[in-house]
Amino acid sequence: MENLTLTGLLKKAAEEFPSRRALSASGKFDLTHTRLQELIEQAASRLVAFGIKPGDVVALTFPNTVESVIMFLAVIRARATAAPLNSAYTQDEFDFYLSDSESKILLTSKEGNPSAQAAASKLNIPHATASLSPEEGGMNLSSSSLTDSNIDSELKSVSQIVNEASDVALFLHTSGTTSRPKGVPLTQLNLASSVQNIKSVYKLTESDSTVIVLPLFHVHGLLAGLLSSLVAGAAVSLPAAGRFSASTFWSDMITYNATWYTAVPTIHQIILDKHLSKPEPAYPKLRFIRSCSASLAPALLSRLEEAFGAPVLEAYAMTEASHQMSSNPLPGDGPHKPGSVGKPVGQEMAILDENGVPQPAQVSGEVCIRGSNVTNGYKNNPEANKSAFSFGWFHTGDIGFIDSDGYLHLVGRIKELINRGGEKISPVEVDAVLLSHPDVAQAVAFGVPDDKYGEEINCAIIPREGLKLEEEEVLRYCKKNLASFKVPKKVFTTDTLPRTATGKIQRRIVAEHFLAQISTAKLSKYGA
Repeated sequence: MENLTLTGLLKKAAEEFPSRRALSASGKFDLTHTRLQELIEQAASRLVAFGIKPGDVVALTFPNTVESVIMFLAVIRARATAAPLNSAYTQDEFDFYLSDSESKILLTSKEGNPSAQAAASKLNIPHATASLSPEEGGMNLSSSSLTDSNIDSELKSVSQIVNEASDVALFLHTSGTTSRPKGVPLTQLNLASSVQNIKSVYKLTESDSTVIVLPLFHVHGLLAGLLSSLVAGAAVSLPAAGRFSASTFWSDMITYNATWYTAVPTIHQIILDKHLSKPEPAYPKLRFIRSCSASLAPALLSRLEEAFGAPVLEAYAMTEASHQMSSNPLPGDGPHKPGSVGKPVGQEMAILDENGVPQPAQVSGEVCIRGSNVTNGYKNNPEANKSAFSFGWFHTGDIGFIDSDGYLHLVGRIKELINRGGEKISPVEVDAVLLSHPDVAQAVAFGVPDDKYGEEINCAIIPREGLKLEEEEVLRYCKKNLASFKVPKKVFTTDTLPRTATGKIQRRIVAEHFLAQISTAKLSKYGA
């Protein structure tokens, strides 16, 4: 593990499986591992020609396209840091993420992204577009604000760049319960360790093929779906629409001889619902189905297995661990347990009490990990690092226990994050937008149980004295200032908010109070 890098693993796969299919976009491109590497080298040379230097942060906001994959890997190849961003962000959100990451350039598709470009312009960050043109023989990068130097000489210079295990390759933000999302730098070693762990537990080989149904600006789709496949010499297909579509999912899976797929429970539910209402004439023979990023109901797991004839393996992951921490094994390696997220994979895991003392089997405590896949620490956040890295372990903020067979069971979260279908949302961030409305005096966002997404966002507001505020107006304001997945589904208007004896607002109590007014919804997870 002297200089274990993601770029090294990708090059090794291309050397071992040069002519095997690596990356496809439905109806557009089919690239071999060798061709993919050539395009990455070429794109990296263009970035260097644009003045990108080792350590520079490059923001990318794309749909799931071949260009997004090539540019992401080209940024890393140039020893720069890739910062992929959700294209659905508002201008204010782009403003924050571009500023906090200290991005040197913004890359988009040739169609562009007006919100991202407006934020970049405000911050004096140059913008470039990337497109793959078979006619022109490769990647085309263009920018009105940047000029490139001689590409041929830069291609030669890129060939001399040596990627180091310590290079920060990926920079993402994880939503926190504080007002600011935390910046998570992940190194080449972090990413390489993670993809090797994932490849190992699922026995991925060059014979495997998958269709990406998740966005590539999150670690789930990026690490588990895309990169783990590529380092195994396997094939990855991107949907034609650039995002998941239930209507084309199975035709893509069949077309590309898929052997597995990974998704969040919400997408599994959509796939299952479509099967029940309008089954396909035939389904591919899958080795396994993977579920991660939110809790998978045991009933949904069994229905998926019954419908598609493949084992459903639930895993546990987070950004700070470069995605995967534990997983249920393939059938040949042990049972997979509904309601459990399996055994630790490629890292140490312990259940600790508040004093850092490891707990025995069946006893709950905080889930803690350590390994070469774990981030070295949050960016410019010593307070968060102090609490997250104590007693020699990284603290996940999740409560769980390990059973007598070594399987992890999650029982709750210390953190207040709302987990909407795998999207982790900070309620404090939603609070801040609500409280920025001129007619809102007090506001609190909270998670409520939801059959489709696991959790949904609701909020309660107290209007300023003498003013009346309609739910439609609050939602309109939120839609203007938040990405769509962060917008509350329901707004409760009240003149008082329940508080503890010390005067503090607890989201759990607020959730119980307002849900009790409308139904006897499932509140067990919010119980004492």
